[in-house]
Formats: sequence, structure tokens, C-alpha cells
Amino acid sequence: MTPHKPMFAEMFLAEDVDPRGVVPGGGEEKAMLAAFLRWQRQTLMLKCADLAPQALAQRSVSFSGLSLLGLVRHLADVERRWFRRDLAGHAADPHFSTDDHRDAAFDEAAPDAEMAAEAWQLWQEEVDFAERFVAQAADLEVSGEDSWRGTITLRWVMVHLIEEYARHNGHADFLRQGIDGAVGL
Repeated sequence: MTPHKPMFAEMFLAEDVDPRGVVPGGGEEKAMLAAFLRWQRQTLMLKCADLAPQALAQRSVSFSGLSLLGLVRHLADVERRWFRRDLAGHAADPHFSTDDHRDAAFDEAAPDAEMAAEAWQLWQEEVDFAERFVAQAADLEVSGEDSWRGTITLRWVMVHLIEEYARHNGHADFLRQGIDGAVGL
């Protein structure tokens, strides 16, 4: 028996029930970038919704450490790096990766309820910090220092995070489809 191939309309949530809302088609740049970033973050949450820790930690293929839980852990570190460490200037080591094991966020993700809860909690804390930082920033030219890129602006970080989430949400599409056949959003 072949799996059901969803029709295009079945792959997306109707606007009136989509928790992400609509990203404005114009207006103030900071508000628009914040809305796009929020939409991408919420897409990750939707891709992971209603999954047990075992499913969240399921690897896509045997040769890869990629899993939905690994993505949540990785993106918690990404948010922390760019907003808390580089823009806000806090001494903030990654939650999961280390200098010796840069892919630990992925490789050490395991089917454990406490690990999954911790990952979501840390991710949400970093998202909350980032959203407060953006809201309080005078403008998109607020800058910070990154050890790799040098001087970076809030605008650059927000665009980069939108790109980062969009790329990883593409991974999440395939991961979720492999877990239970769910597609779209």
C-alpha cells in the first residue's frame, strides 16, 4: 500500500488556525524582521509538536546525527551565541556544543524526556532573551563583536537567524515526514 500523498491544500494550516499569524508585507524593518524570525521559530515548534522524546531524537539516516531534538539544541546555542554573547556582550558559553565537540547538540541528543524538556526550556529562554533584546534595541544598527565575523549588527543577526531557521526547518520537514508522514505547515 502506498502512503497517502497530500494535496497542496492539505500541507498548510488555514490562516485562521495558524498560530504563526501573517508576516506583514511592509512597514518598519525591525518589526518585519522580528515577525519573520518569530514565524520561523514557530515553524520549528510546529514541526516538533506532539512528538515523544524517542521520535524527537530519531535520526534521519544512519550516517547523520541530525534529529529534531538536535535541531532544538543547536538552535538554542545559535540564539545564545548571536544575541546573548555577541550582541549583548554576556559571558555565555554554549549550552550543548563545546570547542572539542562542536556537533554535541546533535550527536548527544538522546530519546530522553528530561533531555527533551531541558532543550525546549533552554531554547525558549534564549528566544525570550532575543525577543527582549530586539524590542529594547534602539535600531537595527546596534552592534556587537563576534570572534569569527568581527563587528556585527542586529540587522545582520536577525537576517542570519531567519536564514538559519529556514534552512533547518527544511531539515525538520524531512525529519518529521520520516517519523510519522506529516508534511507541510
